Amino acid sequence: MKCNYCEHKCDLTKGKSFCGMYREKDGQIIEKYPDKWCTYSPSRIESVPFYHAYPGSRSMIIGTAGCNFRCKYCSNGFIACQDPANVQDVMYEFEPKKLVEMARKLGCHNIVFNVNEPAISLPSLLRIKKYAQKADIPMGCLTNGYTTIESTQILADIFSFVHVGLKGFSDLFYKKYVGINNIAPVLRNIEALAKRCHIEIASPVIEDVNDHELYDIAAFIRDINPDIPWHVFRLLPEHNMKESVYPNIERMNSALESSRKFLPYIYFHNFVGSNWVNTLCPNCKTEVIKRFSLGCSGDRLDEFLAVDNTCPICGTKIAMLGTKLAWDLKRKHAKEVV
Repeated sequence: MKCNYCEHKCDLTKGKSFCGMYREKDGQIIEKYPDKWCTYSPSRIESVPFYHAYPGSRSMIIGTAGCNFRCKYCSNGFIACQDPANVQDVMYEFEPKKLVEMARKLGCHNIVFNVNEPAISLPSLLRIKKYAQKADIPMGCLTNGYTTIESTQILADIFSFVHVGLKGFSDLFYKKYVGINNIAPVLRNIEALAKRCHIEIASPVIEDVNDHELYDIAAFIRDINPDIPWHVFRLLPEHNMKESVYPNIERMNSALESSRKFLPYIYFHNFVGSNWVNTLCPNCKTEVIKRFSLGCSGDRLDEFLAVDNTCPICGTKIAMLGTKLAWDLKRKHAKEVV
């Protein structure tokens, strides 16, 4: 029996899947480690990062173990690139209802699956969705997009906002640095997800490896929807690429200049003090959302000036899912304290 959750389509009758998270039993695909989590912690949604979804809100970050990629530079390789069987002693076990209850008690507006690939834990995530929906808690995720057509539809059913990693723009890059032979499923699924939910895209840049593909990635995003936020990360390689040179900031930023002419929401970060994490009005270029860049510890909201998601100067609408929920509460509390 072949697994249909990702494009590896592993033959589960042989007893092992690429991700190590599924098995076959009585003609059904079964999770090996249901309701097991490597983390459950509150964070800022900007640190995920989502810049155009529920700005300023608090997110419950969850993740599991294993992955269907083997990125040589993975910063979460210690959990994502391991056999899930070998890390069960550091996992937490919470039923979906309990996880949603904890999110509410911690004041989280949403739940975001982070750390590794959601496609390898879809049954558990479907169960969380059931309780999160009852509690009016939206869900989001980070995904590498290497899912089948069927499981991509499931992702869109579970998550109202999705962050897809488009790590390069060639089969050669994906084969050498990610471990798959074909980028086509990733591109197909980005197009499909963009039609069904809020989507943001991230591209980690490795100098002299994939920086020459940035313009092609930007053109691909533009052809789907130019309002899609694009996060370009200055990659600080880990895992099997710790010796790699860190990308030159000015060189990487210069490579994005031509793309900024047709993509209004390009962000260049993952280093302290970035000047390219603010949202500019696509029309008059006024800074309508200001953020702090905190490097690897993520980013945070500074000022939200786009009341009703509208530029205060020219009235242009800013592409955004939701409103500045947590930011309103924070500002109100600050006034009360004063």
